[in-house]
Amino acid sequence: MSGMVQLMAKDGVECPAYVAHPAGTARGAVIVMQEIFGVNSHIRGVADGYAQQGYLAIAPDAFHRVRPHVELGYGPDDITQGRALKAAAEALPAPGVMADVAAAIVFGAGSTGGKVGIVGYCWGGLLVWRSACSLEGLSAAVAYYGGGMTSEAEARRQALCPVMCHFGEQDHAIPLDGVKAFAQAQPKVEVHIYAAQHGFNCDQRGSYDAAAAQLAQERTLAFMARHLG
Repeated sequence: MSGMVQLMAKDGVECPAYVAHPAGTARGAVIVMQEIFGVNSHIRGVADGYAQQGYLAIAPDAFHRVRPHVELGYGPDDITQGRALKAAAEALPAPGVMADVAAAIVFGAGSTGGKVGIVGYCWGGLLVWRSACSLEGLSAAVAYYGGGMTSEAEARRQALCPVMCHFGEQDHAIPLDGVKAFAQAQPKVEVHIYAAQHGFNCDQRGSYDAAAAQLAQERTLAFMARHLG
């Protein structure tokens, strides 16, 4: 069962979120953070997948404060729109999107009575890293090819919960040298590198790599099970 809910942030702003429910009692909650393409069919499918694994999956609309109900594809025009929306969201006064992630954590914990993890892709991977380093209530965080998270400023952050990261060694947007520097600066973070490109987990993109996606998913599910129960 799945559908939309409204999360209430501490600043009184409602955030739409796609929620997928497991068949039985939830073993915990997993927040799914979108790419720059919105809570589209791919992100909803990812959330559905976590629900099938027994988790309550919550995908908040991270763009809603700048434009609600964004659902883009993966063509050149979509990329241009997504980048502009990301820039607008990043320019919001603090805490910006973090307020909505915090609301999702509260919703997940309250709905399940269990622990809460977070996973994100592309821009969502960056938001995962920032959440892991700044928000209370997370027990595990997994970032897939988080754009920007290997910068010196981001690499100086310290996580409050266990973190796993997945990167592609052929990623045009995240140089491998930066990934290695991040891993060296963050010895407690579990970093995995795949012979794949940016977006390798998304089966709607030309860069999709089935083998890398499967291995990363297996590692992620084991990580979530270890820390969420």
